[in-house]
Amino acid sequence: MTPWNLRSLDAALRAAWAVDTCSPDDLERAGWQPDNPARGHCDLTALVVHDVFGGDLKVGEVRLDGEQHGFHWWNRLPGGVELDLTREQFRLGESVVAARVVTRPPGPLAHRWQDYLRFRGRVAARLENLPEPDAMV
Repeated sequence: MTPWNLRSLDAALRAAWAVDTCSPDDLERAGWQPDNPARGHCDLTALVVHDVFGGDLKVGEVRLDGEQHGFHWWNRLPGGVELDLTREQFRLGESVVAARVVTRPPGPLAHRWQDYLRFRGRVAARLENLPEPDAMV
């Protein structure tokens, strides 16, 4: 087994961000931009981090100028540290409020399953022995 660390996981996640796995809501709102590749990938990124480390999935409302502009996902690791690898996507002064822990649904994710598989496959191609998620086992 080849060891890898958070830095190599982060690099693999960043390399996997692309237009074909961007959230449809974000594509509709602003399109995918190569200069802001994290945009629209928080849910898939948080799920892959959850596959690797477990812990909690967190979600909050994205607000800009008092209006909701979707949701943002990140992780709370088992030791309590919060890890948000896509926070950089917010460049217009957005805030994330009303954070809560959500339970990962068992089995395939309803509307993003194919995106998740494509995204996870790109990450796995860069990392040997990427742990399988409980939802897929």
